[in-house]
Amino acid sequence: MSSGATATSSRDTMAGNARWHAEGAISAGSNAGWPLSAHLPLGALPTAVPCARGYTRAILDEWNLAVMADAAELIVSELVTNSVQATADKDGQPRYGEDGLPVVHLRLASDRVRFRAEVWDSVPHVPAARQAGPDEEGGRGLALVEALSDRWGWTTVPGWPGKVVWAELRAD
Repeated sequence: MSSGATATSSRDTMAGNARWHAEGAISAGSNAGWPLSAHLPLGALPTAVPCARGYTRAILDEWNLAVMADAAELIVSELVTNSVQATADKDGQPRYGEDGLPVVHLRLASDRVRFRAEVWDSVPHVPAARQAGPDEEGGRGLALVEALSDRWGWTTVPGWPGKVVWAELRAD
């Protein structure tokens, strides 16, 4: 896909994926209300953002929900951008730790009426909207997510070190 995509190979990432599927933020342990689900782990690099957008469009097309693709792509783009930035160092460079490059997880789900995007990262900081100045290039991501989605929020998952930020759209 791109250099931002990563293979799921480390023990910690595999354990995280097991918790992801077992516990999921969607309904605190059950995906029963969301029968369609797709997951993409991405290296926390700027290239993760276009990969996540393309993946979202392809999955929505596959699920016959292409009508949601424009809004969903923008929401996913903002959420992944925020996670990539949250995992970067103070200079905005990728932060490599003991386990290598941090991984950002994108999970998409649908019940064919609603679409939900979740972005998981290992940073526990609460997402906070801020007021961007008129000349600032960034700082409007969560305001866009709020404007485009029917609802959004964030949560923590037991056994996962960071947070999950999610947003939902309806197909009507």
